[in-house]
Amino acid sequence: MKQFVTITVIGKDKTGVVARVTGFLFDKGGNIEGLEEQVTRGQFSMAIQASWKVKAWQPDQIRDGLQKLAESLGMEIKMRFAEPRRRQRFAIMVTKETHAMEAILAACRARQLKAEPALVVSNRRDLEPLARKHRLPFVLVPWNDRATAEADTLRVLEEHQIDFVVLARFMKILSPNFVWRYKNKIINIHPSLLPSFPGPQAYRQAYERGVKIIGVTAHFVTMHLDEGPIIAQGGFVVRPRMTLKDIVEAGQKIESQVLVKAIKLYLNKRLDVYWGIVKEV
Repeated sequence: MKQFVTITVIGKDKTGVVARVTGFLFDKGGNIEGLEEQVTRGQFSMAIQASWKVKAWQPDQIRDGLQKLAESLGMEIKMRFAEPRRRQRFAIMVTKETHAMEAILAACRARQLKAEPALVVSNRRDLEPLARKHRLPFVLVPWNDRATAEADTLRVLEEHQIDFVVLARFMKILSPNFVWRYKNKIINIHPSLLPSFPGPQAYRQAYERGVKIIGVTAHFVTMHLDEGPIIAQGGFVVRPRMTLKDIVEAGQKIESQVLVKAIKLYLNKRLDVYWGIVKEV
């Protein structure tokens, strides 16, 4: 048995960061399972997947050591892991469409998802009554300025001890600054068999192009719009005389099913990403 951990490091680029962080983890008995880093306009971002043998796992010491290292480097270092006896907590981010959120909450009520919906975050108030109905905290975050909105959202996610995030038709683009902090822990549903027809008008594009088979894709969110590693997909055949309304209704039904399936896979299997492909490990 191993304890798997995700560590993110974000801050101004400087020499020796990788060596110091990985060196600390090695000293604490950790094994590096995967590492990804990049520098964008002077900002350094790194995500490390590490593991410990259960007997060597000392989370408090490791967290304290990473905090001291963060202060020394002048960077932000976060450690995230799922405790064996604690159900993972997740946030649902929405805008105004109800179908995806309703499907997730129905699956939770039916005990199909081994996780706890802990928070609803939205850039509009449309779904606040639905959140209240299910006794979930609802947080409105205006998205007039993305940097401010993302900072507010990250703070709320930390306050509610969120392990992963589900974008249930959340119609705003998240920046690399946000995505790196929840590397491979943000699940999105897109109304297309990616990579075809990216963006918010996928159904209209498919309808106008006369597509005969339409599908949806659940994927991990990356820094590239609608290009993240695919977790699950589904589709349906476009019948003669189907209108755009018919297609949207059929698509939303499939969206709900595939999104719930993706969350189940995430929770029941330890999914990992290798060379852009999701695998069960």
